[in-house]
Amino acid sequence: MRTVLDLLRLLAERADGDASADELERAAAELASEPEAGALALRVLAAMDAGRRRESELAALVGIARDLASESDTGSVLDTIVRRARALLGTDVAYLTLYDAEHGDTYMRVTSGSVSRRFQTLRLPLGAGLGGLVAASRTPHWTGRYAGDDRYRHTEAIDTAVGEEGIVAICGTPLLVDDEFVGVLFAANRSARPFTPDDVALLGSLAALAAVSLVQTRRLADTAATLEALRGAHAAIAEAADAHDRFAGVVLEGGDVGDIAEALGRLLGGWVTVVDLDGTPAARYGPVPPDLDVAAALRRADDERGGDGAGRPVTVPCAGGARVVAVVAGGQRLGTLLLGGIGGGRGPGPAELSPAQVRTVERAAMVTALVLLFTQRADEADRLDRADGLAELLGAAGPPRPATLARLAALGVSVHRPHLLLVCRSHPARRRALAREAATLGGRSGLVAEREGALVVLLPGDDPAAAGARLARPSSEQDPDAGVTVGAAGPFRPADGADAALGEARRAAEALLALDRAGESAAAADLGFAGLLLGDRPDVAGYVDGILGPVAEHDERRGSDLLHTLEAYYATGASPTRAAARLHVHVNTVAQRLERIGTLLGPGWQDPERSLEVQLALRLHRLGASGRQ
Repeated sequence: MRTVLDLLRLLAERADGDASADELERAAAELASEPEAGALALRVLAAMDAGRRRESELAALVGIARDLASESDTGSVLDTIVRRARALLGTDVAYLTLYDAEHGDTYMRVTSGSVSRRFQTLRLPLGAGLGGLVAASRTPHWTGRYAGDDRYRHTEAIDTAVGEEGIVAICGTPLLVDDEFVGVLFAANRSARPFTPDDVALLGSLAALAAVSLVQTRRLADTAATLEALRGAHAAIAEAADAHDRFAGVVLEGGDVGDIAEALGRLLGGWVTVVDLDGTPAARYGPVPPDLDVAAALRRADDERGGDGAGRPVTVPCAGGARVVAVVAGGQRLGTLLLGGIGGGRGPGPAELSPAQVRTVERAAMVTALVLLFTQRADEADRLDRADGLAELLGAAGPPRPATLARLAALGVSVHRPHLLLVCRSHPARRRALAREAATLGGRSGLVAEREGALVVLLPGDDPAAAGARLARPSSEQDPDAGVTVGAAGPFRPADGADAALGEARRAAEALLALDRAGESAAAADLGFAGLLLGDRPDVAGYVDGILGPVAEHDERRGSDLLHTLEAYYATGASPTRAAARLHVHVNTVAQRLERIGTLLGPGWQDPERSLEVQLALRLHRLGASGRQ
């Protein structure tokens, strides 16, 4: 027979963990004389067991909180919560849905113990099903048999997924972060096991832990994102500073567009080419694609840009996926940057430029514009100085003053060496481009200037025909203004003056135009008496000296009479015998004189065309046209 003392002893042992609940229940039943004491003992036992369970649950919650504190990823936090909820409540399945504000429903985010793919991808409209009601009311709900519970709005999609998973009993509690609904935490069984208020409270505690952890991980994520943004901003500032230093160094050290192309190419890790207004490459860096169609790229970029966005990169579909950047200063386009191959050229198209890289490209375009503007103004000042020097030479009658010669020497002209003078007639709109082209012929030893509606070019050399041919070009139907007609003169020494050469070259150009030979080049010797007849300012003395000068000079120096012999020769029908009779000398003497004349006039002087030139010069000489009389 059990006594009250035995019952108390068992309660004490139960408290120490030495006695079982079954043993206590049997002892209370055997205490027939004191039924109230037995009932009290069972109440004490229930309270002790409840306390133990709460203690165990609290310990589990502390452990879960510790685990969650070590997680920094939202996905890991949610996985831990769902897995531990299933273990702590001892349910068959646990899962968590998150609120989708864009669609206005919740979607399955994490499951533990689930076997149905349909269930794992389920979406729950607000107010539908047990979870939808939890989401709409933001309060816990539970049921021991969901399928027959009319408290919830059933839908075919939800019921099918729940049935496929085999779920019978469900308990759900909301997740609230800063009073904002973010989702629902569920525990479920595949049997009709009811959930107790303690189960609901425990699931709510887990949901609260999940909410706190979500806040923590979100803040950590925000902090990490902020740090990453700061690192990115710092890197962008460092990159911008590097770009600024490099471009500033180019400007301060007097660098050119080639230095800018190299600096930009190194900063971006790609190729760069700079083209002028005509689309001609002025500088390049890196492996520029050999099949790059610069003209097509420029046209496509202008179409894409629509006349706006100067200085900003425009991607065009051409070789290398080039980006085209207009170089503009004061509303004037000075050139263009083309770049590509950035990021190693991986993938089907060009790598996207980061905002920092875009700013670097824009800065490069601005610095390029600055350098080109400086260069343009320096070139313009140099061009004007050189043009003034040539104008000073051309304006001198006879040998120029020593100051003029000194100025020409300072400009790079070797005044005692042979030079040529070209007079180029072209359409006024093409004169500037023609001047740039002409300036390249003589380099720093040549001069170019505009004079009386024509372009005058002084350059070293001794072949006027070859020099003129390099600038002359015909017009065409496609470009009727492209024609350039060139009159050439020389060689002569600038130290002796250029006025005679200027007149000769100008007359040659005018004669070509009068002969309908626009687009060609010629010297006075190439035109013969046609140049004399057709020029608007004929130089008769110059023509006579050009033909008979060597013979007249020989007569003056040697006291001979070759000119008289030449006149007699032509006057008697080019007969040496009759000429000898007319001169009263032996025929052999005439033959010797004619041989000397041939040496002075050069081979072919008796050919019909040359012979006509000589006879005309003799006639003019007789009329006193030669400067030697």
